[in-house]
Amino acid sequence: MPKIIILIGRYFLICFLLLLSACGSLERKAAVPAKDMEQARIAGLAGVRYMIASQSGIDQMAKDILDLRAERHVTDLGTNANYLSISGGGDDGAFGAGLLVGWSERGDRPNFNLVTGISTGALIAPFAFLGKEYDPLLREVYTQIGPDNIFVKRGLISGILGDGLSDTTPLYQLISKYIDGAFLKKVAHEYKVNGRWLLVGTTNLDAGVPVIWNMGKIASIDSPEALVLFKKIMLASASIPGAFSPVMFDFEIAGNTFQEMHVDGGTVTQVFLYPGALVQKARDLKIKVQPKRNAYIIRNARLDPEWRETERGTLSIVGRAISSLIQSQGLGDLYRIYNTTQLDGVTFNLSFIGPDFKFPHEIEFDTAYMRALFNYGYQRGVQGEKWQHFPPGYKMSLDNLSEVPAKSSPLNRPKLNKD
Repeated sequence: MPKIIILIGRYFLICFLLLLSACGSLERKAAVPAKDMEQARIAGLAGVRYMIASQSGIDQMAKDILDLRAERHVTDLGTNANYLSISGGGDDGAFGAGLLVGWSERGDRPNFNLVTGISTGALIAPFAFLGKEYDPLLREVYTQIGPDNIFVKRGLISGILGDGLSDTTPLYQLISKYIDGAFLKKVAHEYKVNGRWLLVGTTNLDAGVPVIWNMGKIASIDSPEALVLFKKIMLASASIPGAFSPVMFDFEIAGNTFQEMHVDGGTVTQVFLYPGALVQKARDLKIKVQPKRNAYIIRNARLDPEWRETERGTLSIVGRAISSLIQSQGLGDLYRIYNTTQLDGVTFNLSFIGPDFKFPHEIEFDTAYMRALFNYGYQRGVQGEKWQHFPPGYKMSLDNLSEVPAKSSPLNRPKLNKD
């Protein structure tokens, strides 16, 4: 979200000066101690998330894969599988929403075995997971809403001394409008009966680590608490730290209550497929996979460098640096996913906003901008998206390497897959 990042940068020095003079902060329950993170559980909702920065988190995910297959008595995995990853990007999520709707209209959009989402991608993912039935909703949300449907700005001082410059109650209300008990029953059915996975990523800010939530497992619990948790996870994944308030989750350890502070999943990664460590774990456990698997990654952002003259001032420099950092992080995530897919024998398909899209973008969640971007994505979906099979710049590197004489290459010219 470039505009919001710039806004954060503009308040950077003010925040720093005020923090020097004010020691107080909003009250919260004690954070989950680092040594107890693996044991922390949400009351009545245990085992619904994976701490993928640890081996135990990877082990739990692998166990859930095996347990679900055993419950479903799976003997035939079918001929192929399709995975969908939807990135963050704020109002640029209109691109991904439009692409999916256009893809449905074209008639060859797969029924995805796995759908993952981060930030705005977490808001799209549940509806993409349930299929084209929810395309009208995606069209409505990403072409009709405006800033007032997402957040309410706080006053400057209250925003700085609070936990975010804006209150996202409107966004939670928007989520609640569409996510209800009936919706969760559909998600649970796809998980328990059809073995399809829906994963959403947040960031545990206390620990500074990514967390992946198994939304199908949560939906399967079928309780009021599960519904609230499902909605709070979607909100947390889209809660940009500093710009929006974080989301607090209560956890229990040996009868004592603690809290974790969760924010936008894009704080640590802009897009994810599944942990690379899961590949080796699956091999160790001899988990069978479909003979052909395809990964589709929608990056709700432009990947070409954005030239913008930067004012010679601290706030402008900070804002520009943060924006560049997010851009670089997103590219790194694509390379990481590509590496995982190649190790795992999965085809890599990437779509992103091209340099040919040109429309004024003055404020975040500007309806006219989102409508234009949705239509841009929609046209690409209807016409048949030309998916890229390498991260940006990767094939160019391969082409350059292939021109190096064999005797001069330290790797003695390894075989390159350039399909």
